[in-house]
Amino acid sequence: MANEDEKFPAQQQDTQPGKQYVMRPLPITVNPNYKGSNKLHGKVALVTGGDSGIGRAVCYLFALEGATVAFTYVKGQEDIDAEDALKLISEAKAKDADGPIAIPTDLRSEDNCKRVVDEVVTRFGRIDVLVNNVAVQFYSKSIEEVSADQLRQTYETNFFAYFFLARFALRHMKEGSCIINTSSSTAYTGLPTLLEYSTTKGAIVAFTRSLALQLIPRKIRVNGVAPGPVWTPLEVASLPVEEVVKFGSQVPMDYAAQPYEIAPSYVFLASNDCSSYFTGQFLHPNGGQVVNA
Repeated sequence: MANEDEKFPAQQQDTQPGKQYVMRPLPITVNPNYKGSNKLHGKVALVTGGDSGIGRAVCYLFALEGATVAFTYVKGQEDIDAEDALKLISEAKAKDADGPIAIPTDLRSEDNCKRVVDEVVTRFGRIDVLVNNVAVQFYSKSIEEVSADQLRQTYETNFFAYFFLARFALRHMKEGSCIINTSSSTAYTGLPTLLEYSTTKGAIVAFTRSLALQLIPRKIRVNGVAPGPVWTPLEVASLPVEEVVKFGSQVPMDYAAQPYEIAPSYVFLASNDCSSYFTGQFLHPNGGQVVNA
């Protein structure tokens, strides 16, 4: 008889970024009961890490809401997931929206962040919504296990990329545009086995709040989403098997969210009709964790 704490089959991937198409079960991107209502009609959105997980679900809902969508992915490792995401977004897009584009890149480079922004603007003329979502994480039991290279890679991916993409995208954003940054419940609760990941997510909170105040005169909003456990490739690519099988059991609702349960928070923050009085704030779809933030 299976242990009641076991939520997923035993599995593990050896490299980051993880691959969604080989996960068991597959993360669920589409909520068939969600109905778009043109909340983002005519908008151009750039989503990093949009090939899988939360990013794919966000791209899909943005397309359903009328946006033209561009997303980034890692060439080679995420080719199949990117192709699957492109197909899904293309099927969801509005008739008068442009087709989605997928941009292969390594966002740890400042130059690559600029190149991505330039490519989107060259293709679509502007950026109305930037979703900083890409991330890596590494499991360790002690600070002594964290190498300088691992710390650097985590910050370059999880924080520096957010900073540079915002800086370059803002050159092409006008009044009414917005930035949405993905943090994590670990920024508020801490997590000893994801030490450097949690610290980058805390940095994202401070960055979001500070940039939001800086951009108020330009009437550009900056907010974020801080999810709890979500069934994505990042988990099976970074956690030990014994953590994967019980993933989600640590929150009061006793399960890990599917990506489609998180994506509506991004739609809300991207829509001026829904969240015009929100800036410097975080939404917390986290399964009942109390984070007092």
